[in-house]
Amino acid sequence: MQEFFNVINAINGVMLGVPMLLALLAVGLIFTVWTRFCQYRSLTHGVGLLTGRWTGSKGEGAISHFQALSAALSATVGLGNIAGVAIAVELGGPGAVFWMWLIGLVGMALKTTEVTLSMLYRDTSDPNNPHGGTMWVAKRALPELSGRLKQAGPIIGALFTLPLILFALTGGNMFQAWSVSDTTHAYFGVEPWISGVVLAVIVGLVILGGIRRIGLIAGTLVPLMCVIYVIAGLFVIFINRDVVPEVLALIFTSAFSPAEATGAFVGASFGTAFIFGMKRALFSSEAGLGSAPIAHSAVKTKEPVTEGVVAGLEPFIDTVVVCTITALVILTSGVWQRDAQASFDQPPAMVETAAGWAPAVSTLPEGNWQTGSQVFMVVESDARRQRLFGTVEPEGIAWRPIAAAEPLRTVDAGLYADYTGATLTAKAFDSGADGLGKWMVTLAVWLFAISTIITWSYYGEQGVIYLVGSKGVMPYRAFWCLLIVVTCLGFIRTSAELDSISTVALGFMLAINLPIMLVLGHKMTRQYRDYFARIRSGEIRPNNG
Repeated sequence: MQEFFNVINAINGVMLGVPMLLALLAVGLIFTVWTRFCQYRSLTHGVGLLTGRWTGSKGEGAISHFQALSAALSATVGLGNIAGVAIAVELGGPGAVFWMWLIGLVGMALKTTEVTLSMLYRDTSDPNNPHGGTMWVAKRALPELSGRLKQAGPIIGALFTLPLILFALTGGNMFQAWSVSDTTHAYFGVEPWISGVVLAVIVGLVILGGIRRIGLIAGTLVPLMCVIYVIAGLFVIFINRDVVPEVLALIFTSAFSPAEATGAFVGASFGTAFIFGMKRALFSSEAGLGSAPIAHSAVKTKEPVTEGVVAGLEPFIDTVVVCTITALVILTSGVWQRDAQASFDQPPAMVETAAGWAPAVSTLPEGNWQTGSQVFMVVESDARRQRLFGTVEPEGIAWRPIAAAEPLRTVDAGLYADYTGATLTAKAFDSGADGLGKWMVTLAVWLFAISTIITWSYYGEQGVIYLVGSKGVMPYRAFWCLLIVVTCLGFIRTSAELDSISTVALGFMLAINLPIMLVLGHKMTRQYRDYFARIRSGEIRPNNG
């Protein structure tokens, strides 16, 4: 199994390495210039569309602008904001936050572009149930460029649906379900499979109603949860307000220089901060992936550009607001660089096994340990610090050896509790008020996970419809709910395994969607400028104008 993940991580190193991330940033900047800073339009005109000041709800479609934005946000504002940001800070350090901000801002241009293109080429043969997304853009728009693409367009669309479905199953479903069961077990001792069954039943009841029910639930759930989460986050930041200036300075300095190792934090280079910050922002906002246009394509409007403008608000809300709240809660609390929970009498010696290097002892130091919980030691090899993980068992610690060319060396005698993902964020919330993380983050994890799973089920479902038609919908929905339960049976030990697989899908989605956006971008910008020219000329007026 380890060999499998080594291959997966090698692919990720190429597909989502620095060149791809720089390409994403460059494309976002290109469309920022071409649209003359559409970010401003989203923050002004987009808000006007949501509040009803501008008319945009007429025409073919099934849901309103607000419901479409909420549905898309339910896929982005979720565990990526809670668990994903925690992973970025834990591995990339404070500097990762800066790169998250940058992707969030240029992501507004990416989201405006891809959603407008999807609206231009969506399938409205059934006006009450439109279909859209990168696959439909490829199928309908690419043949307009050249007759030779008449056959290639549908094939490219089909190729896009494969990583779309893979990410839906792993990042949109399994990662969410695993995080829910892990957090609930960590705080309340509830067996993971019980959480899985409850989650599967709730999700099943929602997705059977299709996009209308998803839009209705998301339109209620997401705004409420965002407000509660942000208020709780601001409370914790206020409690730790004395260190806020120091943390903000650290975010900027660590973005361009190495972050030193302290406590549980093993340090991070500039490149690590850049990669994890960009990846987390990408995972969270989905800018440039081509997934969010699937939800937006169901909106009821006769002006395609209006939904593109509204969609530009997603990365701002998701990354610039919610992700920042999570990051500041973690950084100001200090939990990311916490001290060891217990210590050995002396640093354990390392021995080499067939699987790699591991501590010579498995004895568990005295402490408040729960069987099945994850722990780690900080070790060093080739002048690089890393974590050596183990699982608490009744008879001691079951270590997971690390393969290394040189012998591993223990940095200290400390044994650290492994607060992964959402659990790390929960511990950070506890710094504001004892028990706040237990209830706040558990509630947020459940609600965000439910909203993300139901929207990504729709995304994957639209990929299935594109490939095999509506006959595949019911088997897909049944498998989707079953997968939630299976994920919570305990065979997945850490979220890193799911993260590796889902990241592969992200890379391939970007590799297909970004070139399509560049090739067809002129069609989007022509429509975009025409729409705002009609506003300036008075042809399109506000409802109270």
